Amino acid sequence: MLRPITGYHQDEANDWVAELRCGHGQHVRHKPPLVTRPWVLTPEGRASMLGTELDCVRCDRLEVPDGLVAYKRTPEFDEGTIPDGLRKNHATRAGVWGVIHVLSGRLRYRIDGLDGRELLLDPETRGIVLPEVLHHVDPEGPVRFFVEFHRKGG
Repeated sequence: MLRPITGYHQDEANDWVAELRCGHGQHVRHKPPLVTRPWVLTPEGRASMLGTELDCVRCDRLEVPDGLVAYKRTPEFDEGTIPDGLRKNHATRAGVWGVIHVLSGRLRYRIDGLDGRELLLDPETRGIVLPEVLHHVDPEGPVRFFVEFHRKGG
């Protein structure tokens, strides 16, 4: 999944890490001949690449970034009280991750922004909601669930 670069920091080995809008980091090393990124060597070069999109494999794997804290949750819904908005394509804001917790039953979770990936959630299988990615849910019979929202702490 393509995510824009919003900033940079150096890791413990002094290698540059691009900070992506999703909250993940991705190394952007200049190690010729295998990897050629001379722009990473200067402040001007790095600044010129802000907003450029990189493929975030951690988003593709539905991995929640480190350092997020829960700040809000929905009420519990069942198959009869699921808001229409959750049944239609919708997305969270930049930097906001969600975790779908199924308390009983099963819920079909479709991630339209990941080429229509579809997951069947149950009490043992949580759904990870990526920021800014279209998704929706449909009940598979009787179900009870809620959504917890997470963002960077501080």
